[in-house]
Amino acid sequence: MGDKNRIIKPEDYAEPRCLLGEETYGSAPSAIMVPQQRIVEKMDEYMSRRDYDGAERHLLYWLEEAQLGKDKGGELMIRNELVGHYRKVGKKEAAMEHGEKALVLLKELGLENSTSGGTTYVNLATACNAFDENERAMELFEKARAVYENNGNTGKELLGGLYNNMALTCVSLKRYDEAFVYYDKAINAMSHVHAGELEIAITYLNMANAYELRDGLEASEGKINELLDKASDLLSDDHGAQEGYYAFVLEKCAPTFSYYGYFADAEYMDRKAKMIYERS
Repeated sequence: MGDKNRIIKPEDYAEPRCLLGEETYGSAPSAIMVPQQRIVEKMDEYMSRRDYDGAERHLLYWLEEAQLGKDKGGELMIRNELVGHYRKVGKKEAAMEHGEKALVLLKELGLENSTSGGTTYVNLATACNAFDENERAMELFEKARAVYENNGNTGKELLGGLYNNMALTCVSLKRYDEAFVYYDKAINAMSHVHAGELEIAITYLNMANAYELRDGLEASEGKINELLDKASDLLSDDHGAQEGYYAFVLEKCAPTFSYYGYFADAEYMDRKAKMIYERS
């Protein structure tokens, strides 16, 4: 099994959202606002069907509407969605183009130090990481960290996701000691989040991968087994998460257990995920 199959990246199971609805932003009073919530809900419908072409048409239509209506806040939200969309379908140039334009909009709207600013930095940084531009990704993650850590209202789930992303990028850059610091921060943050145990399990699996990359499989076997045992215990229960999400996490984690020889655990997780999908 290839290396990529055992690395569980946040973009595999979570999508950053631009949280403009919670903030005051600088669209002109005469702007015609686009329906942000409806756009996101419709986008989720397309993605649930894996209708990537439909999702792209949907976002590009509303992007034009936002531009015509001079709704810069709506345009920022849509460009964030487009970054995530083009990242998923592997279109680097399009993802980066919309990401850079989103950064320009942040400055125009005065949102660079807001939660929406932090989320935009994370969104573009995640795309940079996906396309192996890891130095640029770390620059953007650092901007997001400055915003999130200086905002007392930042949700722990946002911090946990950010630290996990930063750790993965550090691993890509072979900055392993730094990666383990961020993994520990992610675990601490997610311990305060509802159903955060599932995210912590994913972090344990990625830590196992980092130990292997740094020290080699034989030298890190003890630590890897300890981390996989912890992850297995956490994944034995849904911890109050929605069933569909629980099944999705099990499905994503199973290949890592299989890679490290935990075949019974992997089979159990695949079987349990399938049972959940069949009854939903």
